[in-house]
Amino acid sequence: MSTFQAPKGTYDLIPPDSATYLAVREAIAAPLRDSGYGYIETPGFESVELFARGVGESTDIVTKEMYAFETKGGDRLALRPEGTASVLRAALEANLHKTGNLPVKLWYSGSYYRYERPQKGRYRHFSQVGAEAIGAEDPALDAELIILADQAYRSLGLRDFRILLNSLGDKECRPVYRAALQDFLRGLDLDEDTRRRVDINPLRVLDDKRESVQKQLTGAPLLRDYLCDACKAYHEEVRELITAAGVSYEDDPKLVRGLDYYTRTTFEFVHDGLGSQSAVGGGGRYDGLSEMIGGPALPSVGWALGVDRTVLALEAEGVELDLPSSTSVYAVPLGEEARRVLFAKVTELRKAGVAADFSYGGKGLKGAMKNANRSGARYAIVAGERDLAEGVVQLKDMESGEQTAIGVNEIVAELESRLGR
Repeated sequence: MSTFQAPKGTYDLIPPDSATYLAVREAIAAPLRDSGYGYIETPGFESVELFARGVGESTDIVTKEMYAFETKGGDRLALRPEGTASVLRAALEANLHKTGNLPVKLWYSGSYYRYERPQKGRYRHFSQVGAEAIGAEDPALDAELIILADQAYRSLGLRDFRILLNSLGDKECRPVYRAALQDFLRGLDLDEDTRRRVDINPLRVLDDKRESVQKQLTGAPLLRDYLCDACKAYHEEVRELITAAGVSYEDDPKLVRGLDYYTRTTFEFVHDGLGSQSAVGGGGRYDGLSEMIGGPALPSVGWALGVDRTVLALEAEGVELDLPSSTSVYAVPLGEEARRVLFAKVTELRKAGVAADFSYGGKGLKGAMKNANRSGARYAIVAGERDLAEGVVQLKDMESGEQTAIGVNEIVAELESRLGR
């Protein structure tokens, strides 16, 4: 037993489960790569002020959940609690928006950190794949991202997820709604923290999950009733485009998401098999975020999908991914000469693109074959002194049990043929 354990609210990804996480990340990223999105990777920590301005000083993420610290040089940094602000900061710093090819389309994958009460589906360290389209205001871009996320989930075999869709308006119509909502909320029986939130960002109160608050929100004014003509037309086009693509969604007039930077289109992917932590991903348009963090006006849209939650959704639906075996061929040498010869052949197989492993540690035949079975290899190569004296090895089909003698110099070509390479 080790003296140390993973910190509370975190987890280690280890084989064989880690293969599922890798497959989920790959499935989410694949449609993005096919749609013009380039990969970006940002530091695991950023200036506290980047998240305070971008995510919002009134959000739980900034006030309660960020891992913030001061460096020896006096800089105030935070482990990244989400990806959008970091990606936009990096794009601005590299002047990607000045190349003349807008929108700048980026995707990312990484770990994020929030200090919250650990529970199934909600960890202090979690994994996301995200996508951002920076620098264009176009309903087709919003629709594209929703369709790509839907495509990714369906490619994994998920079927029981729902897409919730709403519009949060823009700087023209949202202030009118904000004032009407504040008037309504100030008449409710709310605690002191929530009353402060009413003054700073009343839309966040709609996102409060406590039943005592939700019961009082019946009859609250809805943003859709305050949308200006431009926002109504924009939202209607998004809805038409995703419908035409065969993607189903549900209108949710109370959907606001938990971050301050969203404008117009906002959406969430939920899976009812996950209990209270039903959101598996979400996103929306954030037309003012660039200006909030000191950049030019760059209307943008994006999403992040939780890898951990997606894995839980797969488990809830009983979906088992068809994962390729990490090993196709396992070499079992019997004796020193066989070790030298088979190790060289394993190296050749790997160079030829065949996943191959080797029995290390000088195990006997019985123990080595047990390891070959555990590896999931389709074929085992077994050789002893007598085999090598005859210039052959024994090739065993691990599924049928059939064993064939083949020439030492024919190993690579024979296995490439049998494995369809």
